[in-house]
Amino acid sequence: MKNTSIETSVGIFVLIGLVCVGYLTIKLGKMELIGDNNYPVYAKFQSVSGLKKGSHVEMAGVRIGTIDSISLDKESKALVKMKIENGLVLTDDVIASVKTAGMIGDKYIRISPGGSDVILKPGEMITETESAVDLEELISKYVFGGV
Repeated sequence: MKNTSIETSVGIFVLIGLVCVGYLTIKLGKMELIGDNNYPVYAKFQSVSGLKKGSHVEMAGVRIGTIDSISLDKESKALVKMKIENGLVLTDDVIASVKTAGMIGDKYIRISPGGSDVILKPGEMITETESAVDLEELISKYVFGGV
């Protein structure tokens, strides 16, 4: 009888441990199982070289979302789908810029706030964008006299 209660206690302890590991895996991996606490916003850029899915979207240095997907539209522009946190309001005159973290760091999108009263709805397009500065192109222009 005593041996069975010890085995049951160990089994319950292992089960609780597995549930805790599963919970931490989901939380630390930033996965969403039920519900989604963000909304999509789109932007078109001439060039997004170096930008990757999962990169940060920041406003005033604070992470407000992530890049969900990057594709090419029929106008040969890069279409970027961003997931922005719920509760954060973007106006229709915000500016989305592709920036670099440091000299040779990762690329991310910086959102500069606007002053409009018109709020972007989920799935709408940010119209004002700035593509990334291509250092190789600038250097080649300088070296070969294009500046």
